[in-house]
Amino acid sequence: MDKRERAELFRLRVREVMRREGVSRSALARSASADRSTIGQLLNSEDPRLPNAHLAAEIAAALGVSCDWLLGLTDRPERPGDLLAAAMQMTGAGRSAADAQILSWYREAAGYKVRHVPATLPDLLKTEAHLAWEYHDIIGNTPEQAATVARDMEALLLEAQSDHEIALPLHEVESLAAGTGYYATLAPDQRAAQLAHMAALCQRHYPRLRLFLFDRRKLYSAPLTVFGPLLAVLHVGRVHLAFRSADRVRALTEHFDTLVREAAVDARHAADYLRGLAAI
Repeated sequence: MDKRERAELFRLRVREVMRREGVSRSALARSASADRSTIGQLLNSEDPRLPNAHLAAEIAAALGVSCDWLLGLTDRPERPGDLLAAAMQMTGAGRSAADAQILSWYREAAGYKVRHVPATLPDLLKTEAHLAWEYHDIIGNTPEQAATVARDMEALLLEAQSDHEIALPLHEVESLAAGTGYYATLAPDQRAAQLAHMAALCQRHYPRLRLFLFDRRKLYSAPLTVFGPLLAVLHVGRVHLAFRSADRVRALTEHFDTLVREAAVDARHAADYLRGLAAI
């Protein structure tokens, strides 16, 4: 792009924002600390000119857009800080899927595939007894809310609104079966019932629901959820890190797909594997 082309693009983009926002030449001149005649020269279609760096920055700030966009260096008008804020958000996180923010993301992704790596067992696959055991010390109605959400998510499967792929470390279900670690205080009959429930759901809803078990010794994943092509969320304790930029969503989707490809137990065999653990 030569200087004249860049000057013409600058003029057109400034005028576009002024028209959209209802900003007059006088108002822009005041906000940019420039003479009205200087602004007039920049907006002159007969002989468009480029401002110096200081004035270009002041005009961009006054219009709330990126200076790089006005100069044709990017196709995104947002300022760098605004662009980053739009690409990644940090929100508070609840303990369970009853978190209102997660529910809104699931609704937003209706019709898309949802890929999920849970921190423990996914709430979608938990029995109500398991949910009550897991959340009974949390203030409020979280166990009841979590149970309702789990049933609502199962209803989404029945309504064929979204496909769900879940990748879970193999040791998580083995620890559940053995009653070790996190599951040490869960009664044996509840552990067996939980495994049987998971197996039944995996069989009933396959292939719309697919559970893959990966070997944590070979692969690692932080808890995350990818909502189709729209959004990818890392679950970090008390906060969610939500990414909407296409490259980050794509990168986390590719990470999840690696867990699926390298799974020790494929979704086709997950139900049988869980029944085998329940029988031990």
